[in-house]
Parts: sequence; structure tokens; C-alpha cells
Amino acid sequence: MNKKFVLGIYDDEDVLLEAIENVRAAGTKIYDVFTPFPVHGMDDVLGIKRSRLPIVAFFCGLFGTSFALWMQIWMLGFDWPMIIGGKPHIAIPSFIPVTFELTVLCAAFGMVITFFIVQRLKPSLKVNVFDKRSTDDKFVMAIEVNEGVTDVNALNNLLRSNGAIEVNEKEVIK
Repeated sequence: MNKKFVLGIYDDEDVLLEAIENVRAAGTKIYDVFTPFPVHGMDDVLGIKRSRLPIVAFFCGLFGTSFALWMQIWMLGFDWPMIIGGKPHIAIPSFIPVTFELTVLCAAFGMVITFFIVQRLKPSLKVNVFDKRSTDDKFVMAIEVNEGVTDVNALNNLLRSNGAIEVNEKEVIK
């Protein structure tokens, strides 16, 4: 399925941030913005909500902690009890290093896997790059064009009046 986009290309992040505010105030939905480096305040201006990934990290870490403690208590206390260094079978202080490591491991893997699932990232042979200059020194605002609904000329004028140095149209296979 092909989608058509209008790309506004900017050379200054401050002009871009102001343009985003003006374009959103005009009622135009911005598909995405591509920048060569992180721009402070971009999420707020685009209206992107705070991520819930830390909640996933907490629950995955909680699972890792529970699993590590259960595993060590089961293995050293019930399945194959051994007296090591005169300590009791279930010696919680000696379980701390393994518990910490499994907590961090489960939290990290849980966050990465959740991120890939939520963002629908998967291995692909073709990567859609809207404008190659967005990886070097330009800022690109992409606006999806809906056939019969979006007035491309008005959109071009809106982007140019808000500081775009260049406005292009691009068709992308999604």
C-alpha cells in the first residue's frame, strides 16, 4: 500500500519547533518529524504522551526478582540442599547478587521486547527514509496526504509560510 506525504524541510530546530506549533494550530495532523539529533521539547510540541515503558520495566524487574528468589530457595533449600560454608539452606543475603542480576536482566529484556512490539519494529530489507538529509543536517516534517481530503497546495503554502526552506512530495510503500 502506497502512502503519499508532503515533506517540509527545515534547517533550524527553533524554526521547526515554531512551525510544528503553527501547523498543529492550523488543524493539520503531523505524521512524524525526523531530526539529525534529539531536539529538546519536541515531544511536548508534537503532543506525544509520556511513555509507559517504565511501568513495564518495573513489572519485568519484579518478575526477575521473584523468579531469582524462588529459583535459589527451591534449588538450595528443597531440591538439592547443601550446607555451604556453614550457612543455612535458605540464606537470603547470599542470594542478593544473583537476584540483582536477574532483576536487571528481566527488566532490560522486557523493555526491549515491549518496545519492539509496541513500535511494530521487525527485521526488514527496506527502510523508508523520507529524506536522507535528515540524518545529516536538515529537519523533516512529514504530513500524510489523504486523497480527496488534503489540499496539497494549501499545505505547501502553510509549510513555506512557517519557515520551510523546501517542500517535497514523496510516495512511500508501507
